[in-house]
Amino acid sequence: MSKGRVLVVDDEADVRKSVRLILTKAGYDVDDAEDPEAGVTLVKSGGNRQPLNAIVTDLSMPTVNEIIVIPYLHSQFPSCPIVVLSGSKMLGRSTKLFKDAGVEFLTKPINQEQLLGAVSKAINKA
Repeated sequence: MSKGRVLVVDDEADVRKSVRLILTKAGYDVDDAEDPEAGVTLVKSGGNRQPLNAIVTDLSMPTVNEIIVIPYLHSQFPSCPIVVLSGSKMLGRSTKLFKDAGVEFLTKPINQEQLLGAVSKAINKA
């Protein structure tokens, strides 16, 4: 039985693969995409009918910047908690900007325990 469904959004294929592996081994059902729009399309048109429980996303990607990622994902999935996994130099500014929205921030490189803890906390809080 799945612990929940998580969407992973990151333009780096290696990061998506690593996060998917960590979350899948921990019992989550994982979808991944290279940008937010592809992720939204995948979740909304895919055959997986399990509700989306959390989103793990990078902030800075070629097609979108850190200022619009969170509002865009919140507009598409208003009740879905978001965990940011980023190596962005703008992380300090972005953290202040979105802290009130309940967004959890983690820094790259990926720390397995922190990632699993943040996703679990996000899903349980939702």
